[in-house]
Amino acid sequence: MKTVLYARVSTKDQTAAHQLTQAQGAGFAIDEVVSDEGVSGVTTRLADRPQGRRLFDILREGDTLLVRWVDRLGRDYEDVSDNIRHFMRRGVVVRTIINGMVFDGATQDPMQRAVRDALIGFMAALSQAQAEATKEARRAGIAYAKANDTDGAKFKGRKPSYSRQQLEQVQAMLSAGISVTEISRAISVSRQSVIRIRTDPASSVAALERWGL
Repeated sequence: MKTVLYARVSTKDQTAAHQLTQAQGAGFAIDEVVSDEGVSGVTTRLADRPQGRRLFDILREGDTLLVRWVDRLGRDYEDVSDNIRHFMRRGVVVRTIINGMVFDGATQDPMQRAVRDALIGFMAALSQAQAEATKEARRAGIAYAKANDTDGAKFKGRKPSYSRQQLEQVQAMLSAGISVTEISRAISVSRQSVIRIRTDPASSVAALERWGL
């Protein structure tokens, strides 16, 4: 039995190494890291990603598939929920670093299975909603930055104290109902920055765009 960390990174400030460090910091012992880099999570199905496809070949009954959040496992609600159920049917336990979610197919109790399946559906829908919100915030941020570009000379303002990856992590954790204080502590972003991202995601993205981050 082994624990495989699947890391999907799509921007230049995201790295598989960072996600590995985050997993180890949460107490997970990782046997293997499978990483897709430069792959969009909102346009490419898990089975269509070069390394995502490997997961279907290497994972066996009793193994654990670890991901930062369930959105790593597909491009939309249907893809995420189908993949989680596929791995559970094969006896693979799916776990998340954020919020410590656990999905497995061990239980045979109908009520427990119903609750588990409802939770899978909710998490998958939440991931898709967050992906759509992130895309919209990015579009709004770019528009905001362009609208405030006077004669091509951008006033950048204060450099953001968070990276694009941290912004995405904050948004995902806020969607999961995690408190501002817990988010700040977990990913080393100030409470003020977390509150700013929650209150005005468009300008938070715009700040990254102005600084080319």
